Amino acid sequence: MRRIVGLGLRREFLQDVLQQTPAVDFWELAPENWLDRGYEATYQLDRIREQYPISCHGLSLSIGSPDPLDEKFVLRVKEFLDRFKIERYSEHLSYCSAQGHLYDLLPIPFSEDAADYVAGRVRRVQELIERPLVLENVSYYTPAATDISELEFINRVLDKSDCELLLDVNNVFVNSVNHNYDPHEFIRGLPTERITYGHIAGHFEEAPDLLIDTHGADIRQEVFDLMNYAYQQHGEFPMLLERDFNVPPLATLLQEVDAVKAVAAKA
Repeated sequence: MRRIVGLGLRREFLQDVLQQTPAVDFWELAPENWLDRGYEATYQLDRIREQYPISCHGLSLSIGSPDPLDEKFVLRVKEFLDRFKIERYSEHLSYCSAQGHLYDLLPIPFSEDAADYVAGRVRRVQELIERPLVLENVSYYTPAATDISELEFINRVLDKSDCELLLDVNNVFVNSVNHNYDPHEFIRGLPTERITYGHIAGHFEEAPDLLIDTHGADIRQEVFDLMNYAYQQHGEFPMLLERDFNVPPLATLLQEVDAVKAVAAKA
């Protein structure tokens, strides 16, 4: 079976994309990297949008922040989504601001109160953007609280906010090693009907029991295996190859995209 596999759009190879129209099923970009960049950026993105579907994966919504929701920013994102006819807007189930930007994605406490708090903010974002918000399960290294499990927390937020899920397979694997849980049980416990698309990436092994989510290395076979397990449990959904560090030339990335497709086709 052919799987739909996308790639993160980066400025390092933007001109190659415009000139070559490579065989990628969809592109993903961070809206923050394109807002207010002027006419040339608008022209470039219009050209890409004519050829490909585009998904947005945000960086600074900070959905779990103790600070008030930045509704002006959310409306700017909505304007961007509408301008380029982008329906899918995803963000991280984490926070990155508390009386100022923290420049990292920090874990939200796994508690009922935190799930209620986040769900309320998600509902407000969805009202403003007039489309579902898609939340990604994130990697973390020290939980802020464990009143309930990570899986229970994610499911409560999804259910109470009626939003969608971006299933990051590498994050599940990284967390399963770092926090000693069964990644297959975690995958099984996610709601099939909420999964909109997925992420897959490489990571760095600091120690046998400490993996760092870098998006800067080749995908390990164990992560490929977990991706296929997710397909077996939840059916077909698009997958996005993330590469944010040690970014190779576009031709190499396209080979990695083909590798993801080949492995996924066997699921």
